[in-house]
Amino acid sequence: MNKQDIYALLSSRNIWHEITEHEAVFNMAEMSAVALPYPEADAKNLFVRDDKKRNYYLITVRGDQTVNLKEFRRRHQTRPLTFASPEDLMAVLGLIPGAVTPFGVLNDQERKTQVYLDEGFLRAPGLIGVHPNDNTATVWLKTEDFVALLRGHGTSVHVVEI
Repeated sequence: MNKQDIYALLSSRNIWHEITEHEAVFNMAEMSAVALPYPEADAKNLFVRDDKKRNYYLITVRGDQTVNLKEFRRRHQTRPLTFASPEDLMAVLGLIPGAVTPFGVLNDQERKTQVYLDEGFLRAPGLIGVHPNDNTATVWLKTEDFVALLRGHGTSVHVVEI
């Protein structure tokens, strides 16, 4: 799915959303230069895999959070984790580096990827901002609607403290 497919999907499902178009951004430092309507809800996404390339995880946290992969591994009892390669990112989620987003799991036809979403996104205002499979825009939507959309696709979504 590309950006327009994501927009069409949200509209067809009557899911409230707002769109912020912006220059392409490839990291959180570049994103900090963009004027955002809900900066507290902007998400950072890490696409990682285990050492056997059997399990893939998309970890989504607020933009100002850090993720300790060793701690994540301990809490969720995974094998050792490392960042997935650009080739894995394209093969599994259909995305390029800098455009990692949970919307990418809609391209994961094998449902290989488990999403781990920080529970902080459920706190007020209850919004999340993620790229629509393209790093030239951010889509804002209610976190609960987003989780339901991903789960409706058959994706395993864990809402946890990260």
